[in-house]
Amino acid sequence: MYAWIARSEDEFLRQTSKFACCMRGRLKLGDFLLQDQLNFHFVGCAGEGTGHGPNESAEGNIFRTDKERRCLMNKSEVDQRIAERVHEMLDVFGSPDADVARLLCDRYPEKKTAFRIVPKAGATVSLSYGRLKERSVRLASGLTKLGLKPGDRIGTLMSKSEDYLVTLMAIWRLGAVYVPLFTAFAPPAIEMRLASSGAKLIVSDCAQRSKLEDLADALPGLRVAGSDYRPHGDLSLGDIEASGEPGGSAHVGGGDWPIIEVYTSGTTGKPKGVVVPLRGIAAFQAYAEFGLGLLPDDIFWNAADPGWAYGLYCGIIASLSVGVTSVIHGDKFTPEGTVDVLVRERVTNFTAAPTVYRSLRAHGIAEGQISLRCASSGGEPLTPDVNLWAPKALGTVVHDHYGQTEAGMLVNNHHHPALKRPITPGSMGHALPGWYMTVIDPDTHEPLEPGMPGILAADLTRSPLHWFQGYVAASEMNSERLSSDGRWYLTGDVAKYDDDGSFRFSSRSDDLIIMAGYRIGPFDVESVLSTHPAVREVAIVATPDAIRGEVIEAVVVLAQGFTPSDALSEELKQKVRADYGAHAYPRRVHYRDNLPKTPSGKIQRFVIRGELRSLKVPS
Repeated sequence: MYAWIARSEDEFLRQTSKFACCMRGRLKLGDFLLQDQLNFHFVGCAGEGTGHGPNESAEGNIFRTDKERRCLMNKSEVDQRIAERVHEMLDVFGSPDADVARLLCDRYPEKKTAFRIVPKAGATVSLSYGRLKERSVRLASGLTKLGLKPGDRIGTLMSKSEDYLVTLMAIWRLGAVYVPLFTAFAPPAIEMRLASSGAKLIVSDCAQRSKLEDLADALPGLRVAGSDYRPHGDLSLGDIEASGEPGGSAHVGGGDWPIIEVYTSGTTGKPKGVVVPLRGIAAFQAYAEFGLGLLPDDIFWNAADPGWAYGLYCGIIASLSVGVTSVIHGDKFTPEGTVDVLVRERVTNFTAAPTVYRSLRAHGIAEGQISLRCASSGGEPLTPDVNLWAPKALGTVVHDHYGQTEAGMLVNNHHHPALKRPITPGSMGHALPGWYMTVIDPDTHEPLEPGMPGILAADLTRSPLHWFQGYVAASEMNSERLSSDGRWYLTGDVAKYDDDGSFRFSSRSDDLIIMAGYRIGPFDVESVLSTHPAVREVAIVATPDAIRGEVIEAVVVLAQGFTPSDALSEELKQKVRADYGAHAYPRRVHYRDNLPKTPSGKIQRFVIRGELRSLKVPS
């Protein structure tokens, strides 16, 4: 177990003499380097009583023996050291001489493995930091020869491959701004993002090229480069790389330089552009260390697609920020394929959307087949049914995490041992260090007391990791996220917090149900229904009612082996009455084969509401 961060063993002993008095002789400086450039190390506690199995709880303490607890530094000292660590990250990524290529690639040993690339077919390929640097240097040089320059927008429509990773690093080495595009997008979604960002180049796989056929007239300044083909009229990624020079320095833009222009998932409306500055990487590294609990000897896999914020921020960038070996899988998601990768690559730290875990549960995993050190979930609230299954199937419970495209991760059930607490069903956890989260009144923006539902918000005067400055070419939408006085970042989600400071998600503000005076969050009811064996997925929405204002309706995707019936509908209603509250049971239950979702996997309740109100979903 890894409890503390220090620059050297001597400094550790010198600065923490009270702690060292009982631990001297039992401390062992880890062989694993957290940040080679910054000379930070994790310090392990070796000796009797320090083993920690995957299903055991650390109960919020860094140490577990009585002797260790008696000598534990007080909480304020721990909080101070964590705050110092956050500012150390900000100093590095916010520095005027910061450059992405050095911080995410060039500072690591050349032979160290950056990624294990698992293709659709064939053996796993290892990509070292040395090869990533060599290829991206040439490609950046070749892009410069094409006339591309710092600040230009460059998009990709590429599978998760070595070429994708090299292209991404070359874009940043050039000083250009990366525009991520999800490969499942249809042409209109691609065109909207390329047009809005003003992209000068898009790199496309052959399998995606047909989606770009009609863009020439709409986007006359856009050039196309083929990553794995040489069609007439297109540039070739291989030729661009081959034309580049082997030397050259990376662009130095400093902490405010833009590195990504990503678009929100459109859960409730039109996607909006978000520019991420280089200093935003500090927030992603803080999540890697505190939220995911990444250790340098981990084999890490974020199964989210890097065409979306969670896969890009907290997969590709987070792993590069701390230098762990990360897995990327080039094939589409299947439960059997995911299990195969977890086992074959010996993944120790895994994160994915709740849908992935529910699919794995439905598929079935033999006990002992997988043993993860850490498992995390993001993108949608984690329903309690997952952790009834996970300990035996995965070797650990799944920690629910919460974040947004405009911020990165904000609230987590943290894996870092100094912040780890027992998992409470329905809790998103506590604020990520570097963010001050609370719940405020939606009208007055005054902070609310524990247990009172309101808008989850970050106090920007106390949140140094904050980086979002507003939407691209949509300043009229900024009030959705930034209060007029500049104090609050508004998530738009309804939540409440407990006396211990842990947060509970209720709903997006526009998903909140108000029925007969009761304020009901869909997730609360969905969490109850998801534990029924017949329910694979469920969405709770409201439809208009002349008497109550709104009434609750449930749309259910059934698990294999179950069929719709009046008896089952009544059973589901009764479960909510018994396990949550008689006021909140669904008045009607609908069954369908799937739920409408964004390409990133978030349930689109507004689509379901529209369908129900138009009577398009039969009961």
